[in-house]
Amino acid sequence: MIVGIGVDLVDVPRFEEHLERTPRLLPRLFSVSERSLKPRSLAARYAAKEALIKALGGSDGVHWIDIEITSEASGRPGFSLSGETAATVAARGITALHLSMSHDAGLATAYVIAEARAGAEPSVPAPTREDDA
Repeated sequence: MIVGIGVDLVDVPRFEEHLERTPRLLPRLFSVSERSLKPRSLAARYAAKEALIKALGGSDGVHWIDIEITSEASGRPGFSLSGETAATVAARGITALHLSMSHDAGLATAYVIAEARAGAEPSVPAPTREDDA
């Protein structure tokens, strides 16, 4: 059963400018293995993390550094969650996360679908007005 959907879009050149202006963002937003990627790939991963937060219904109990975007052997992207973020996702009854990312023409986008077992009562908070923007 789908319990949340999130989407995010990032302007890659603008994102790259933010990283250049504020170098301390890189270690705050990305795992060690993610940090060596090209800006367009980092932007897509940033979008994926934002989309995950939206699919979860908010950022309570979610920490950027606890979210790593990984790839299966086929190239399919997925999440590797740790720490409080992993505990928060489990506590909300979420059993599967689906991720799709893309980048082209200076934009990066990501979609996330959060699922729970049918009949489960996940505790996903309702979006706030800020989330609707």
